[in-house]
Amino acid sequence: MIWNATTGSQVDKPLNGSERAQLLAFSPDGTRIASTFGDNIIHIWDAGTGAQVGSPLKGHDGWITSVAFSPDGTRVASASQDKTIRIWNVTTTWAQLGDPLQGHKKSITSVTFSPEGTTLASGSADETVRIWDATTGVQLGDPFQGHENGVTLVAFSPDGTMVASASWDGIIRMWDVTTGTQVKDPLQGHESPIKSATFSPDGTRVVSVSIDNTIKIWDATTGDSLESHNNLATSLAFSPDGTMIASGSLDGTIQIWEATTGAQVGNPWHGHNGWITSVTFSPDGTRVASASHDRTVRVWDVTIGHSLEGHNDFGMLVVFSPDGTKLASTSRDHRTIRIWDVTTGAQVGNPLNGHDSFVNSVGFSPDGTRVVSASHDKTIRIWDVSTGTQVGDPLGGHNSLVGSVVFSPNGTRVASASNDKAIRIWDATTGFQIGDPFRGHEYGVCSFAFSPDGTRVASASYDETIRIWDATTGAQVGDPLKGHNGAVTSVAFSSDGTKIASASLDQTIRIWDAITSVQLGDPFQGHDEGVISVAF
Repeated sequence: MIWNATTGSQVDKPLNGSERAQLLAFSPDGTRIASTFGDNIIHIWDAGTGAQVGSPLKGHDGWITSVAFSPDGTRVASASQDKTIRIWNVTTTWAQLGDPLQGHKKSITSVTFSPEGTTLASGSADETVRIWDATTGVQLGDPFQGHENGVTLVAFSPDGTMVASASWDGIIRMWDVTTGTQVKDPLQGHESPIKSATFSPDGTRVVSVSIDNTIKIWDATTGDSLESHNNLATSLAFSPDGTMIASGSLDGTIQIWEATTGAQVGNPWHGHNGWITSVTFSPDGTRVASASHDRTVRVWDVTIGHSLEGHNDFGMLVVFSPDGTKLASTSRDHRTIRIWDVTTGAQVGNPLNGHDSFVNSVGFSPDGTRVVSASHDKTIRIWDVSTGTQVGDPLGGHNSLVGSVVFSPNGTRVASASNDKAIRIWDATTGFQIGDPFRGHEYGVCSFAFSPDGTRVASASYDETIRIWDATTGAQVGDPLKGHNGAVTSVAFSSDGTKIASASLDQTIRIWDAITSVQLGDPFQGHDEGVISVAF
């Protein structure tokens, strides 16, 4: 399930497997979830639609005990009771990369990528921690030894210089990744085996959960226990900004805690019918996903201050009207869009029905009287907000799913982008396509934006480029803007239209001169994961 970390409201339909959901992990950009269901198969899901992505990953001969995405989201590492680690391509081939990583003598309980994605750490029931080259699969150095019982979990510090390992001996140990020597004194205080432990995003704290029904927050420098709570916790995770901790429990509930004070935030979240096996925050902190023995993964939204009820399936998207008084939300139940009063939480009018497949994008017109939607069914539809009726016929022409749609600043046109690599401009009144499609990108278009005066369109693509187009003629203006080393996920014009900001999975933000297409200054660096959105 995906949950709202502030309100505890569930926003997505459970992702169902044939067995109990045991493990899950968000991709760094938050668009996908990897999960296992108590077997030797990994499934990848679209976090927005709930649809399975690609082929199941098969190869292990025993139950999978741990899964983790690489920082760039292109690989998944899995650990198993078969004593091996396997690395998988999760973007193109959906195949195993290289041979299994072998060396542990017993079941492997945990695996994780280093922050830069070049190494892996693994923990095992053989009481050791091992470091591996994530490209060659070669073990780096000797095993880290010191635990007196099996290792239950390993986690890299945010700077990648240390690994923390938790054990059935109730102790957390810190290791220097390069030398393999134990650093600092062990963190002792739990009276029973530790099931989960993780660093805070700034590396100053470690939070752990034990089967002694306690959660402890530790000072990573001194080893002092800062807070301790009695809770039937089974799993926990820090929010990306380090201000909150989510914990899952044996009673099937999820609880949010204030990370600094340890105070409980709000009431527990109810929805699962079995004990929680895993919880995790999305990279932007707006969602929490939980896996349970009730065979479901649930996703909850954190952006709405109250629960919006009415969809029979999980909500995918929400967007505010220009005046902030209404919200539009989408669902997969019957491919519907609903309008809500932000103040009262009441639904406004009837659901907007018409699409034959998942709705991927919605946007209000500048005056707030209309909503435009784009769908997997390859069409765009325009709706009257007050009556709930479709305005005219669907806008058809794309040859693949339409991923994004937006009104022009004056509301007279609609622009759409598709996985068919094309951008199309439409007359918002007649529904007719204006001119030919804008073509030039080599892969699907991720994001686009009108300039403030509506004369230009900037587009961002999986092909790692930004392109600027004349919104009237469809001609490309100048050369592509190149510099990113990963898919460009978001693009935005400055308010005066003279600059463009772009965000990428290469973890950088870049500023460009919108007239000359020249990059202005150096990239903005600091994110530890891919950047998925940018705005002036």
